[in-house]
Amino acid sequence: MDNGNKNKKSNSGAKPNSTRKITSSKSSAPTRGKAERSAAKPAMQKRSQKPIKPKAPTNNVPKPLKSDDIRLNKYIANSGACSRRDADIYIQSGNVKVNGIPVTEMGYKVKPGDVVNFDGATITPEKKEYILLNKPKNFTTSNEDDADYRNVLELVRGASNAKLQPIGRMDKNTTGLLLFTNDTDMIRKFSLPNQKSPKIYQVSLDKNLKFEDLEKISKGLTLDGHRLFVDEISYIENEPKTEIGLKLRTPNVKVVRAIFENFKYDVLRIDRVSFAGLTKKNLPRGNWRPLTEQEIINLRNNK
Repeated sequence: MDNGNKNKKSNSGAKPNSTRKITSSKSSAPTRGKAERSAAKPAMQKRSQKPIKPKAPTNNVPKPLKSDDIRLNKYIANSGACSRRDADIYIQSGNVKVNGIPVTEMGYKVKPGDVVNFDGATITPEKKEYILLNKPKNFTTSNEDDADYRNVLELVRGASNAKLQPIGRMDKNTTGLLLFTNDTDMIRKFSLPNQKSPKIYQVSLDKNLKFEDLEKISKGLTLDGHRLFVDEISYIENEPKTEIGLKLRTPNVKVVRAIFENFKYDVLRIDRVSFAGLTKKNLPRGNWRPLTEQEIINLRNNK
């Protein structure tokens, strides 16, 4: 195309003799080049007739549907019968039947409509429920019958139809946060001696706590042959020296009382003001509330 444009410009202003020389020497070259190129290239129609490979989809791959099947040990745990670990023991021992047939296979999955019999009784999984109570005095977690105190389950009776259990124990004189659930895995998790979630207590003593005793407690102590570590201990601001704040990771409330009795103090009152990040905010004494979804997630992520 560039040669042709040059020819047009030359023809418009050049002499006739010079024009003939230009056309005779250069005008035939482009013609031959075009002919050779057109002969060498295959016809466009033949190229377009080649089969086109379909492109594999990338972002639009349909995801597999979720199955409603559930592992047998989880099904048993969800029913509130026992924890998953204990369920595995029952399964291995042949005490679990599905549709009347004993199942000893670990990892067996229960399908919708299956009938599961656990240790002689038919069970069904329950929805997980989590209830936080601000426990008052004169209620206990003990199942023993006694006219002097009542069971804490009375206080959360209207909270759920599920079979709730308290996490940990509290005597009748201990007040504050107590968590109830039918999640057996969570109950077991927070009952382990090496559980590391913090609990904060306000302790009332019969006399002022000496500063040297506070220092000794802060460094940890040995109770019944076991070493106990205290996260924090301090006097409560603007309160008498009988009011002490204590932060521990042990799930056993009895340890709180034992710490001060070890230094010859009588414990008048123990109030748990925080449990694994949960607080008494907007929860009056004797009242309960369900946990939020985020609080449940936080508890599950607690080590």
